[in-house]
Amino acid sequence: MASVLLSGVSAVGIRDAKPVEGVHPGDLAPRIELSGKGQPAIYFQNPDGRYTLVHFWAAYDAESRARNVLLWNKVNRLNATGKGKVAMYSISFDEASSVFEGTIRTDKLVGTTQLHEAEGRHSDLFRTYGLEKGFKNLLINDEGVIIASNVSPDELAQLCDRI
Repeated sequence: MASVLLSGVSAVGIRDAKPVEGVHPGDLAPRIELSGKGQPAIYFQNPDGRYTLVHFWAAYDAESRARNVLLWNKVNRLNATGKGKVAMYSISFDEASSVFEGTIRTDKLVGTTQLHEAEGRHSDLFRTYGLEKGFKNLLINDEGVIIASNVSPDELAQLCDRI
């Protein structure tokens, strides 16, 4: 009898549980604060229903840099056709601002939301998001919960069809 009562209490607790802050799908995404003056803090709750794609990259990591361009192009196409309700933030971990700015120009991303973490691999942000194991991206819903990680442009399009 006591075990039945305890399992009933546990089920209620699980159903009412709120996500905890973390960096995996199902977690509440930690707020992003970049070092340097004038850098905006990024919060993920969006009352307008928009989702947020955060892509972490650096010019010295060819795969993350190429994915940055591909994802920006896909987000722009999806939003232009009305199929996407996604805001994208790209965050570079290149320590030299000249490398960051040159890469943005070369990759034709001027005018997009490209942000720069000047402390690079030594930043709190790098550690908070567990980027020691490699760069990644996160798709975050309008409530601030991570719903997917490391999405490709095609996967992003499929996910946007369900938003």
